[in-house]
Amino acid sequence: MAPVGPALTGAHRVLAFDSGIGGLGIVRALRALAPELVVDYLADTAVFPYGEQDDTFLVGRIVSLLRDAVARLKPQAVVVACNTASTLALDALRTGCPATPFIGCVPPIRWAARVSRSGVIGLLATRATTRRPYLARLLALHAPGCTLITHAAPGLAGCAERLFRGETVTDATLHAEIQGLWAHPLSSQMDTVGLGCTHYTFVLERMKALAPADMTWLDPAHAVAQHTCTVLEALPPLRNRDAGSPADGRAWFTALPDNVPALVAHLPPFGFDTLHLWPAQPHCAPAGYNTLPPV
Repeated sequence: MAPVGPALTGAHRVLAFDSGIGGLGIVRALRALAPELVVDYLADTAVFPYGEQDDTFLVGRIVSLLRDAVARLKPQAVVVACNTASTLALDALRTGCPATPFIGCVPPIRWAARVSRSGVIGLLATRATTRRPYLARLLALHAPGCTLITHAAPGLAGCAERLFRGETVTDATLHAEIQGLWAHPLSSQMDTVGLGCTHYTFVLERMKALAPADMTWLDPAHAVAQHTCTVLEALPPLRNRDAGSPADGRAWFTALPDNVPALVAHLPPFGFDTLHLWPAQPHCAPAGYNTLPPV
């Protein structure tokens, strides 16, 4: 990992967005790099997991939800801390909110190509990320000489959510989710695996214990946080807190997640003492979604 750049000074505000708790790994890295940074977190738990949703629906929902969040919270930048959302909606977000910098989180293909000695690299991701042309473009641009072994693990993000809340997830369950990485004819040559979903931060140590000991695992959370600080360094500090947004950063959820007390108990290390319900947006709700009362 590259050395940390100059410390972020002055008052800045950023919004981190994900479908669930995965982006909290980036929030943790942001707080380590810039303790004075005001961080809001928005989790779209009403339609989690993103990797299993329709692309057209997701683009409209993500753009609508984040346009509303930018207007309400007034962040100076937004971290799209979700690989599925980044590979699908970054261009639409930048068009929809041209005055706001958006920092994406994409599969670490370039990093893996630099690190790998064998030229055979792996990627754990959601089905949505593995099937998109965006991934093929990353490979062609940054790792044309590498063989990429991808594995879509549909239940791994859910395992991460449960582990985050302190619930039990067996080794057998985790092994069943990741064993596809080792089913390829060239898997024995694979020496590097990138995390293509921010949720996987919270199952990384467990996966390492189940994988070959000499495997290199790449988690982009710190690099995304570092790039976010670089973007913010180029922006002027906030002179006054905007009266229309909370002075402190908050953790917002679009629907109550499972086991709320356990989730709240694990939020303080990430800088949040409770969760708040985001005002409902009926116009971008999926069929069967029960809208929530305004916060």
